[in-house]
Amino acid sequence: MNTTITSRRIIIASGLFITAFIGCSGNAEQANDNVQHHSAPVAEVSLLDTTVYHEYVASIQAIKNVEIRTRLKGFLEKIYIDEGAEVAAGQPLFKLNDTEHLTAVARAEAVLENAIADGQTTMLEVERTKLLVAKNIVSETDLKVAEAQRSAAESRIKEARSLLDFAKTELTYTTIRAPFSGRIDRIPLKEGSLLDEGMLLTSISDLDQVYAYFDISEQEYLGIVTNDSLRTVDFTLPVRLTLANGAPYPHEGTAEFAENEFEETTGTISLRALFPNPGGLIKHAASGKVSVPMQNGQNLAVHQKSVFEIQDRTYVYKVMDDHTVVMTPFQAGQRVGHYYMVESGLQLRDKIVFEGTQNLRDGMTINPVMVGPGENRLIADGR
Repeated sequence: MNTTITSRRIIIASGLFITAFIGCSGNAEQANDNVQHHSAPVAEVSLLDTTVYHEYVASIQAIKNVEIRTRLKGFLEKIYIDEGAEVAAGQPLFKLNDTEHLTAVARAEAVLENAIADGQTTMLEVERTKLLVAKNIVSETDLKVAEAQRSAAESRIKEARSLLDFAKTELTYTTIRAPFSGRIDRIPLKEGSLLDEGMLLTSISDLDQVYAYFDISEQEYLGIVTNDSLRTVDFTLPVRLTLANGAPYPHEGTAEFAENEFEETTGTISLRALFPNPGGLIKHAASGKVSVPMQNGQNLAVHQKSVFEIQDRTYVYKVMDDHTVVMTPFQAGQRVGHYYMVESGLQLRDKIVFEGTQNLRDGMTINPVMVGPGENRLIADGR
């Protein structure tokens, strides 16, 4: 009796174990099926019609930037403008004390008047001597002496006029005017300061347009001039500017050569880009980056959502024919919009996981859901 009960218990236990084993096997198979059927959007490596830009550090200068210096010694009597002010061409900026120069002008005028009077006297003397010579009262020698005195008097008149012009010119230097329309920089001196000749008063910049100077290598230069889609007869390139804070400048510029030969030590040549500057946003001596078009047309590209980085290397998950994914490194070029240019490592029409790479692992099998070009853009835009 006990033997029979024991046998029954063994049979029941064995049945339960087999049932549990089958159940576990079913769950494992079901989990494996779920992994195999993990859905992921897949896109092809495609050609993107775009322009690839190279960036260069640029030194920005106002189209006109001039130091305002005094030509005279004296006291700074008046400052008509404030720092940072907009001024017009010819507008008075500074006034030096002009008392001495007014006196010099008056003295020069008096000297000129005396010289003119002496000239008139010598001219009358010449006329009188001519009459006496005609009457044989005096000799021809006396006439020549009188004419020489008149010539000397005329020379003194010219000298006096020159001194007067010089005095008047120096008087004009006591009022310092703007050489062109622009914006005033700092003014280090104050009214009443004693000025020496050539002392810096301020500087003025014409900021309606600015130049951005940058250097390119000989190889890059040859790439530009041999690219018919970029080169023009007078070699001008439309370029972009990025400001020091990383913000794109809203106005496009035009680049041209600033030099006609390569620098021997660096192998570079300088270019100059002219940018409009309405509102004076860019200041003289600012810095930025100039983006120069280096390549036009169709370029291999992958969307940024497909790309992930590990230890400074860029990867995508490449989808194989058996729907397994392989972590594939590639050489990423410049980023254009939402895309990375592909320099090497991927081929046209390669299938890659479009997004959701964080949920995948190397060798995993997926259920690919192809994303067309239009859907690609919708996903890229977040719609």
